[in-house]
Amino acid sequence: MIKSMTGYGSAKGTVEGIEVSVELKSVNNKFLDTSIRLPRSFLFAEETIKQAVSSHISRGKVDVFVTIDSSMADDMVVRVNEPLLKGYLDALNSIADKYGLANDASVMNVSRLPDVLSVEKKELDADAVAEGMRAIAEQALCDFDRMRIVEGEKLKADVLSKLENIENYVSVIEKNSPVTVEQYRERLLGKLNEVLGSSGIDESRILTEAAIFADKIAVDEETVRLRSHISQLRQMLETGSPIGRKIDFLLQEFNREANTTGSKCQNSDIAHTVVDLKSEIEKIREQIQNIE
Repeated sequence: MIKSMTGYGSAKGTVEGIEVSVELKSVNNKFLDTSIRLPRSFLFAEETIKQAVSSHISRGKVDVFVTIDSSMADDMVVRVNEPLLKGYLDALNSIADKYGLANDASVMNVSRLPDVLSVEKKELDADAVAEGMRAIAEQALCDFDRMRIVEGEKLKADVLSKLENIENYVSVIEKNSPVTVEQYRERLLGKLNEVLGSSGIDESRILTEAAIFADKIAVDEETVRLRSHISQLRQMLETGSPIGRKIDFLLQEFNREANTTGSKCQNSDIAHTVVDLKSEIEKIREQIQNIE
C-alpha cells in the first residue's frame, strides 16, 4: 500500500503504574529525521522509541511527544533506618536500666525519632518502562499508519490519473510525428516547384531529403521509452511503500525523454503537447514528494 509521509497518531497506556501518552506527527523529508520529546527522567527510553518509529517509517520528519502522568502512581516507599533504630533502642534500654526508669518506648514513639523513617521515590525498572513505552508507541504508530494509508491511496489515484494524461499526450505525439514529415515533404516540393518548375524536380532527391529530416525529428525511441516508464511507474504504485525516492529517480527519466522530444519537434501542435506533457510530469513530481 502507498503511504503518505504526512500523518498523525496517538495512544495512551499505563506502564509500571504511570500514565503514558504518545503522540506523533510527520511532514515531508528526503530522509528519516526523528525527534523524541521525553521528560528528562525518562530519557533512557528514547532509543527504544526511536527504533519503534524506524520500523514503521522509512523517511519523513517525525516528531514524537511522550507525556508522563505519575500523580496516581504508587511510586513512593517508606524505608526504616534499622541500624539507627537499633542504636536508639539500645540507648533507651541503657537509660532505663541505669536510672531505673520504665522503658515506655512504642512503635509510634520510636518512629518519631530523627531519621528513623525516610520517604523515598521508588526506583523504576528502566527496561520494563522502556518496553512499556515502546508498546504504546507501536499503538500510536498503527493509528498513524492508518491515516497515512488513507492519504496514500488518494495520492496514488491522483498520480494514476496524471499518468493516463501523459499516455494520451504520448499518443498525440506519435500520431502527429509522421504528419510533420509529410508536411515537410510537401513544403520542400512546393519550393522546388517555384524555383525549378515541375520538369527539373528530382523525386529521389526529395525522398532523400525527407528521409534525412524524418530521421532528425524522429521521436519513436523517446515515446517508446516514455511508455516503458509509464508501465514501470504503474507497477511501482502497486508494490506499496516505500517507493517515493525510486519514483523520483524515474521521473527524471520522464523529463529527459520529454525534453528530447521537445528539442526534436518541428510542429507547433507537438510542441504544445510536449508542454502539456512536461506539466503533467511536474505535477506527479510534486505529488511524489508526499509519498514515503
